[in-house]
Formats: sequence, structure tokens, C-alpha cells
Amino acid sequence: MLLLLLLGMSFAPESMGQFNRRSIKKNNKRIANFTGKKHFGREHVYSGVGFSLSAMNYYGDLSPLPSKFSTDISFTKPAIGISFFHRFGPRYTLIGQFMYGTLKGSDAESAKKSGNETENFRQIRNLSFRNRIQELSLVAVFDLFENEGTYISRVKWTPYAFVGIAVFHHNPQAQAPNTYLDGTPNPKAGQWVDLQPLGTEGQQAGTSTLLQGDVNYGIKPYSLIQAAIPFGAGARFRLNEVFDLWADIGFRYTFTDYLDDVSKNYVDVTRFSNPLAQAMSYRSNEIPNPGLPTNPVTINGQTVQIINGYGSEFPSNNRGNKKNNDIYMVTSIKLTYILGATFHRAKFR
Repeated sequence: MLLLLLLGMSFAPESMGQFNRRSIKKNNKRIANFTGKKHFGREHVYSGVGFSLSAMNYYGDLSPLPSKFSTDISFTKPAIGISFFHRFGPRYTLIGQFMYGTLKGSDAESAKKSGNETENFRQIRNLSFRNRIQELSLVAVFDLFENEGTYISRVKWTPYAFVGIAVFHHNPQAQAPNTYLDGTPNPKAGQWVDLQPLGTEGQQAGTSTLLQGDVNYGIKPYSLIQAAIPFGAGARFRLNEVFDLWADIGFRYTFTDYLDDVSKNYVDVTRFSNPLAQAMSYRSNEIPNPGLPTNPVTINGQTVQIINGYGSEFPSNNRGNKKNNDIYMVTSIKLTYILGATFHRAKFR
């Protein structure tokens, strides 16, 4: 009996050590998976930063089809963004973001060639643009799955929807033609020129003179600073304790129809005092042999043939569709990092 007791005492420390190690490991696992209280408290609030890569697409008057849902995928352009987010509820996050990207459209490349009258109109109109967007946005994100614990035990993934407000600066441009309408060489040939100062639909008093009774009479210059409503949906995936990957698709409903510098009616080319504004307003003369009826006008003593329905004043000579504002789409992948994150394992002595 004494011998058995001595043997048991010699193995006891090793057995207790193994038991303690198992307990420590089990306790650490419980801490890592701890979901906290069933109430989102102040201790669960956290913030972070993010970097996004996006693709931008344009919907407007220079889209392939006369539809709000028509866009030319071949003109998809990149955008980058930086953001700051703050989670303040089990399903709610606020994100502030700055994004820089480009929109582009072209009648010559996007309009479908067919017997459709509307599509043929786009081919003959022959307008194009690019627009570099600088956007500041604040959106509220609503998660489908609740996150009731700390950032450490946040859900592995969740779908989400978002909506907010944005302010953006834009500046539509187009490449200048080789010559003016009267055939004289254009010193800005091939250069990207700003369209808003030219007033291609008669907005600028210094470049054109509209008469009372003209369809566009009284038109005002559009602002290069505009507002938009961002909305969309996506999914967020937890990569580790501090990194998340977000993927979403969203739209910006704008309050302008001039992302492409196209909205209302044509102005008589003879009303333009600036030859560059004249040339940028009417580009149908660059179409080779369209085979359509023309009317002669005199520009700087030269006779120029203007295609009927384009480049002249008439109530039905539409240059764009003023009933629909422009929209742009943003498809994003974003990597975020939680700021001030700390994770302390339990200490045992």
C-alpha cells in the first residue's frame, strides 16, 4: 500500500500539468469565440479604414440604347477610393469615402448599327465624351446578419445593402476635331477640351446668342459640382481578426443630365460666336457620306452643308433626352482594416 501511494504521488504533478494545459487551451478557445452580451454595447463599437478598386459605367444620352438600363461595357473605366468606417450597431455601419474615376461614352462606338431610327440617330449625332469624377460620399450600411459581439467575434460573412448621399465634381470633355466647320484648321485638334465653358447647347452668353423663341432660350450653364444618391448591395467577408473584404455593386442617381454634356436641343450653328463651341456642338459633319438631306448655311463666308435635324434650331431637333438624368454605376472590391484592434489572450500564472 505504501509503495502504491508513493507511485501515485510521483505521477500527480505531471497529470495535473496536463490537465491545466488542456484547461488553458479550452479557456482561450472560449474567449476567442466569445460573442459577448446579447446587446450591442459601447464596448462593441469599432472603426476602420479601407481601400477600394472599382469599375465605373455610364448610363445616359450616349448609351447604346435609349434606356435607363443601357450601358456600354467596353467603356468600363477604373476608379480608386479610400474610406473610413464606423460600426455603431449590430447591423449598422457608416462609411465616408473619397473616390476618383472616369466615365466615358461615344455614339460612334456604342450606338448599334441597324434600321432602327433611334439607333441611326445616335450614329449620325456622333458625339462623345469623357468625364473624370471626384466623389465624396457618406453611406449607411445595413447588414443582414447581426454582429452582437466584439470585432473579434464578428460574423464570418453577411450580405448588406447601402444608401446615402454624395457630392461630386465632374468636368465633361471631348476630343476636338481637326478643322472648324468652315474648314479652317483647329489649333486644338485631337486635344481633350472642356465642354462646359463652351456652352454647346447655348448655355454660355460669351460663345453663343440665342433668340427669344428658340427652344433652348434661357438655358443656364450647368454646375460642375453636383449631388447624387448612392445605393446598392453587396457582401462582406471576414478574412481574419482585423481585415474584411467587401464586394458590392451600386448606382449613383444624379441630379444632372450633363455628365455627357448632352441634354436638350440643337442650336443653330450660326448662333455660335466661338468656332470651337460651334465645332463641338455639331459633329455630324465628320460622318463620311451619310446620304441624308442637308441645308446650306454660311459660316465665315463659306457655305457649309448641315444635315437636316442636326445642328439647327427646331422644336423636334433633339440633341439629347432632357427627361432623364444621367446615372453611373460603381462595382467595387474593398479591403478594410480595423483601427486600434487588440486581442489579449488570457494569462495564467
